[in-house]
Amino acid sequence: MRRVAVTGAGVVSPLGITLEEFHRSLTAGRSGIRRLAPELAARSGAQVGATLDWNPAPHLKEGEAANLDRATQFALSAAAQAIAASGLPMKDRDRVGVSWGTGMGGANTLEASYQQTYGKDDWRMRPLTVVMSMSNASGSNVAVRHGLRGPFANYSTACSSSAMALGEAMRTIAAGRADAMVAGGAEALLTPGVLAAWQALRTLAPADAADAGASCKPFDKRRAGLVLGEGAAAFVLEEESAARARGARIYALLTGYGNTCDAVHMSRPDRDGQVRAMQQALAEAGLTPRDIGYINAHGTATAVGDVVEAEAINAVFGQAAREVRVSSTKSLHGHLLGGSGALEFAAALLALEGVLPPTGFLEQPDPACALRHVARQAERVSPPRAVMSNSFAFGGSNVVLVATRG
Repeated sequence: MRRVAVTGAGVVSPLGITLEEFHRSLTAGRSGIRRLAPELAARSGAQVGATLDWNPAPHLKEGEAANLDRATQFALSAAAQAIAASGLPMKDRDRVGVSWGTGMGGANTLEASYQQTYGKDDWRMRPLTVVMSMSNASGSNVAVRHGLRGPFANYSTACSSSAMALGEAMRTIAAGRADAMVAGGAEALLTPGVLAAWQALRTLAPADAADAGASCKPFDKRRAGLVLGEGAAAFVLEEESAARARGARIYALLTGYGNTCDAVHMSRPDRDGQVRAMQQALAEAGLTPRDIGYINAHGTATAVGDVVEAEAINAVFGQAAREVRVSSTKSLHGHLLGGSGALEFAAALLALEGVLPPTGFLEQPDPACALRHVARQAERVSPPRAVMSNSFAFGGSNVVLVATRG
């Protein structure tokens, strides 16, 4: 099997719209969570979100944004960054594909169409409503923009979508079906309807009374739920020997991928499913728990989810759990649902450089989440050999990625 290198990365997030800006914000422990606009909060009942001040003009052709959903705009920017950073020659575009993930696709386009038809009783739909809102719009637009004619796949498995896209892209290259893949995910779902639906689940955190930016507190006794966010992250994955032969910068090697289903419950996480996914990823990478120096936890700040994940990590790592450092960066950038796995893999790349991003605002660790937390502030350490990134989703989908230093 061929080994797979990460040779490019791009980010659009509440913490910055480049990988470098994102990493600087994580290192500083800066939160991108804020109070939602009064009208949005009043209509949805949600109070806070990790929102993005987005101006599409520098990233898209003139007039193009009007015909692209917000999520697709994010995807195109992140993918363009990743491709530019990689310096990929693109000599044979039949051998370069796209593997993309999203939870809710073109949510803004769908919401606008519903408001028009049911709110204004105006049934004259925009001609491009279907192609703007369909789940594969973001990934397909990336392929069209760059002429990528290799394998294409779009994954929509809730919170594990973009992590799955990365793992399956790795497998595609390893199997020889492509020489390189653009892989990642995007999400833009901070609309009244989507927020109201999540509010109905009673999983969204209220605004912290003292600091709205501190509203998401994974693994803390005071945690009160997740905070939704928006953005995208993209990577160029490439067959390792080809990347080295052309002198490409190698951010990391993507060496392990676990993919399991709980098959237990649609919304309640299951420890055993998470355990199996972590074990699969370690086995494929040829590593033991002691080889992992950092885990980017799924860590959504829900009462049950954080405890189950902590139990799963302890079950897999055993005595090594006392040493491996763990954080949930959702405390700072929010939960991007289908885009989370890719964005958190970008956070894990920072850890490979020896800067462990923190769980922001973790001041009162829950004893039921007994882990070696990176709390409140980033930690600088000797670069670890390998890192792990966990993505666990509604529907019982568990995806775990392992990356090693290049």
